[in-house]
Amino acid sequence: MSKDLQGKWALVTGASSGFGVDFAQLLAERGCNLVLAARRQDMMEELAARLRKQYQVTVFVLAIDLARAGIGAEMKAHTDSLGVSVDILINNAGYGVFGEFIQQDLQKTLNMLQLNMASLTELSHVYASDMQTRGGGKILLVSSIGGYQATPYYAAYSASKAYVLLFGEALNEELKKYNIAVAVLSPGITATDFLKVSGQKATAYQRSMMMASRPVAAIGLKHCSRAYRVSFRVWAIN
Repeated sequence: MSKDLQGKWALVTGASSGFGVDFAQLLAERGCNLVLAARRQDMMEELAARLRKQYQVTVFVLAIDLARAGIGAEMKAHTDSLGVSVDILINNAGYGVFGEFIQQDLQKTLNMLQLNMASLTELSHVYASDMQTRGGGKILLVSSIGGYQATPYYAAYSASKAYVLLFGEALNEELKKYNIAVAVLSPGITATDFLKVSGQKATAYQRSMMMASRPVAAIGLKHCSRAYRVSFRVWAIN
């Protein structure tokens, strides 16, 4: 594995499970130092210890609730205090809520929208601004295949992922003159904790189409620096 990211720093949100773990592992393999951010500290500490030992990279863990206003400035203050300049932002944190919209707990839906859209926007703003000052960087936003279509029983979730998709495409156009590449990863159904967290039991179709998460994350990182192709769908991994 090429150590092409030796000495670089990546911030990975939602780093305690699923895609977040895979992004962290793949980046560490390439020599990238990491800041892992999510709520579950024990899971991130275990991951961090493994990556430090296996790849001799520096890994910091920030146990933090990302689903609240002001998180962008707060996270920037944390990384500044660690002496870290983020070269790669992996905006991965997010979740879905399954069921009829009017039957869902409104506060849970609003919390989801805060994390999926507002927090992602804040983090993109503060770190893109810093990247501009330093001459460049990379940002990967995790959307969903649901962002391409209205999805009953995932109405608010799919709408939030449509925001991520369009936001990322526009942002790439705006930021490429500053040498900042923005990519949007839009996976289909993948073997993560998504269904468990959303409250949906996998259907037979979903089980038959289920993708492994690591190859999907690898596709996201592969395209992260390709500013000419910012939005791509990941349908299946053979």
